Amino acid sequence: MNILFASSEVWPVVKTGGLGDVAYSLPHALQEAGEDVKIIMPAYRDVLASCDEIKILGWMDSPYGYFTPSIRLLEAKHKAIKTPFWLVDCQALFDRPGNPYVNQEGQDWFDNAERFTQFAWAVSQIATGHVIKDWKADVVHANDWQCGLIPAFLEEHPEPPKRIFTIHNLAYGGHFSEQQFHEMRLPNVWWSSEGVEFYGGFSMLKAGIIYSDAITTVSPTYAKEICSAEFGHGMEGILSARQYKLTGILNGIDDDVWNPQTDPYLPHHYSADQVQPGKSDNKRALLAKHVDHVTDAMMEAPLMGMVTRLVEQKGVDLITQAIPTLINQSDANFMLMGSGNPYYEQVIQKLRDRYPTRVFCYLGYSEETAHMVEAGSDVFLMPSRFEPCGLNQMYSLHYGTLPVVNFTGGLADTVVNVTDETIEDGTANGFVMYSADTNAFIATMQHMLHLYQDKPLWERLQQTGMRKDFGWHNSASQYLSLYH
Repeated sequence: MNILFASSEVWPVVKTGGLGDVAYSLPHALQEAGEDVKIIMPAYRDVLASCDEIKILGWMDSPYGYFTPSIRLLEAKHKAIKTPFWLVDCQALFDRPGNPYVNQEGQDWFDNAERFTQFAWAVSQIATGHVIKDWKADVVHANDWQCGLIPAFLEEHPEPPKRIFTIHNLAYGGHFSEQQFHEMRLPNVWWSSEGVEFYGGFSMLKAGIIYSDAITTVSPTYAKEICSAEFGHGMEGILSARQYKLTGILNGIDDDVWNPQTDPYLPHHYSADQVQPGKSDNKRALLAKHVDHVTDAMMEAPLMGMVTRLVEQKGVDLITQAIPTLINQSDANFMLMGSGNPYYEQVIQKLRDRYPTRVFCYLGYSEETAHMVEAGSDVFLMPSRFEPCGLNQMYSLHYGTLPVVNFTGGLADTVVNVTDETIEDGTANGFVMYSADTNAFIATMQHMLHLYQDKPLWERLQQTGMRKDFGWHNSASQYLSLYH
């Protein structure tokens, strides 16, 4: 099959979250399975700067938008991307620095509606053979709201390719006004409650849901959750009526990139067969970046790691509110990494200042530090209020770092709570709370801290997590079945 995989971000050229990881790993897994896969994304400035051997494959003149721009299709080479890599190039829309969605002040780019409308239209033209002679797609796989109009534009063609639309996070709907809809001259037939109209405006994500042949989400539990009012963000009725084409497929992880046996960011490698001393050595190396002298007491104490966007969804407030209590009740230390809401950044800095030998932080994102936190921590904190799939809990399991999670979305599908029964049957691999509040988080942490004292049990739990196969080949085979 000719598969055109469309995403607004692809690791390592642009990544703001898990979508970038998926848009890299899944196409490569499909290619390894023998399919003809091409990745397509916008030609942001940073992407062009990171690529080699850029050539023009074709031109398009859009009939849509405020200024009906000319658009180029480029093919680029990047040392990390092994599939054909296509870029939709329109300098007026994509040639700007920084984040692909927001400006330096953290506000949405004023022309996001135009930018992702033109991207979607261009993909539809390429997919249907209007740009490259003798090539068209059998399947177009569109991801999240930025690609939501792709299935809608393909609806305009008499023989469209199969359209798969994946929701990575329903909380981001790509909402714009009715005025913008009409000013961009989008097809009037789309404007209805059975089309893109959504509470008086229009939603690009809803377009993807309505006009696709199949909808997927990134975990089986999240596929069920988004059909409820609690998690549906106003689209629960639309999704419930389309459960016949809705499937939850758990994301995988790239175990070439995230592998404690070969990870180039780690000073010490280790495996499930021999967790120690490698894991302890990484813990010492991580702590040494934040204190002048790593004491025996610090090495004996459990180290709690966090790598996250600092937003309410991730349960950051539960962690920061619980830290004073946990510090008073135990010898636990904390390594907190993230960026996002300035309020949470200030709270973390105040905790670090209040407990300089117990709380350490890295405000921002560093790939090396993220790998070190996964390898050097004993426990990974991820009490998300909702989590469509989550990747960090799988990274943590793969690195022998037991996760503490809330029972939601992909966290519920990957982390098995430590109980007498699950210890006995050999499935226990982490700690699960069943209510997203501070008291539940503290209680779960207290249970974890008690079991941490049992070193033989702790190592068995680590090995259970490390031996679980979260590779992309499982997910890729499910997507291939769906495509066929």
